[in-house]
Amino acid sequence: MPSDPSDLTAIADKALEYITDGAVIGLGSGKASTAFIRALGERVRTGLRVRGVPTSRDSEMLARQLGIPLVTFDEVDALDWAVDGADEVDPAGNMIKGYGGALVREKIVATSARRFLILVGPEKLVPVLGSRGIVPVEVVPFGVGPASRRLQALGLKPRPRMHDSQRYTTDNGNTILDCETSPIPRPEELESAVRAIPGVLGTGLFLGMNPTVLIATDNGVTVRG
Repeated sequence: MPSDPSDLTAIADKALEYITDGAVIGLGSGKASTAFIRALGERVRTGLRVRGVPTSRDSEMLARQLGIPLVTFDEVDALDWAVDGADEVDPAGNMIKGYGGALVREKIVATSARRFLILVGPEKLVPVLGSRGIVPVEVVPFGVGPASRRLQALGLKPRPRMHDSQRYTTDNGNTILDCETSPIPRPEELESAVRAIPGVLGTGLFLGMNPTVLIATDNGVTVRG
């Protein structure tokens, strides 16, 4: 996502055009999602009625600070929109997500939404998934060793994500294995094979979700899908 604050503001404001009064919205994680949550909070302050389901503790804390009402999946059956960023988007709208560590919650929210809105900069657009070289995989800590060996057998090169010289822990209490990869010609097959490994909770491959993609450019926001 572009680091220029004006790009973030422009793409967040464009995303707000899709949000109607009374909507239930999945609130993503990362820079683009943070910009959207801040813009949404301002609209809520001026009267827009929405409810949010956050995908991370950071997004939850920010939404609460801004006065955005929050609900859980015990209170709603489905979401009107999920709004999030992505780390890669291919021409068909397939994505890699999870560089921020919230991939499992993001996928639960995305698959519970009627419509999916993705906010990215042009640097996130790739001709084929895997172009940036990493697919995150969330694994229960007990299964990291066996899962790593199975991932290696699939041709990936997994390494535990680190933070402050310790293994990074997700909001779910799990480990992220960042799997080095070359471009992925058949992502559906890789997703199926990785998900079959015991201990794997989810991958950063978000496939077949048909998102509306908002792309921040120097000339404004381009819409794809």
